Amino acid sequence: MTDSTDTANPFPCARFIKEIGRGPNGARALTAEDTRALYTAMLDGRVGELELGAVLLAYRVKGETADELAAMLAGAHASFEPVHLRPGEFRPVSIPSYNGARKQPNLVPLLALLLAREGVPVLVHGITDDPGRVTSAEIFTHLRIPHANSHDDIEDGLAERRLAFAPIDVLAPKLARLLALRRRMGVRNSTHTLVKILQPFAPAGLRLVNYTHPPYRDSLTQLFSTHPDAAAGGALLARGTEGEAVADTRRQVQVDWLHDGVCETRVPHERS
Repeated sequence: MTDSTDTANPFPCARFIKEIGRGPNGARALTAEDTRALYTAMLDGRVGELELGAVLLAYRVKGETADELAAMLAGAHASFEPVHLRPGEFRPVSIPSYNGARKQPNLVPLLALLLAREGVPVLVHGITDDPGRVTSAEIFTHLRIPHANSHDDIEDGLAERRLAFAPIDVLAPKLARLLALRRRMGVRNSTHTLVKILQPFAPAGLRLVNYTHPPYRDSLTQLFSTHPDAAAGGALLARGTEGEAVADTRRQVQVDWLHDGVCETRVPHERS
C-alpha cells in the first residue's frame, strides 16, 4: 500500500485491530495513548500494508470518538513543522480545502482573497487535484497565485501578500502519504477528517472547519469542547458546501464558534 513502510522496525497492530475491527456494533474505542501510538506509527511508515489497510477500514466502519480524534490530531501535529508568523493586527486564519467543487462554485479562493484584502493572513491548505472536481489549487493557479514549495514559501507568502496556498505534501508530508491512499483504496480514511481540523500555526490561529454529515457536528463539537489542545486558537464550525469550508449560498447555515471549552452558536436571520 505504501513504499515507505519501515520493515526493519514494524509496529505490531493485532491487539489494536482486535478492538476497532469488530464492526459497527462490537468495535471499541482505543485509549488515547494507544490511539496516538498507532497513528504515529502509521505516519512514520512502521505499519505493514495488510495491517494499515485493516486499520483504515476498521475506523471507516467504526468511526472515531472525540478522544480518538484528539489523540490522532496530537500525533498529526507532532509530525510536521508548524507555520510561524510574526504577531500582527489580526490572527492568521487557516482554511482547509480537500474536496473541491463538483456542482456548486468553489468559493474558497474568493473567501481567502477577501480576508487577505482586509489584512488577515490566510493559509489555504489542501490537495492539488481531484478528478471530476474543481480544486482551490487549480483556481489559485489560474489567478497566478503560486503554490508554496516549502515552509519558507508559506511564511513569505503570508508576510508579503497575506495569502498562501500550501499543498498538503508541502505542509505535512506524512499526512499527505496517508491521505493519498484514498485513491488506492476507494474510500476516505481518518486522515481526511484530521487535515480538515489541522492547526497549522504556532502560535495558534483561527481555523474554519466544516462538516458534511450532521453527526460530525456533534463529534467535532465534543472534540473542541473537551480537548483544549485540539481547540487551540478556536474554530468556526459550520456545514460546508460540497465538503469545502464556505457557506452554501443557497441557504442560511448555523455557525458554531468553539473556543476555551465554550460553544457559541450563531444562526443568521433569514433574508426577507
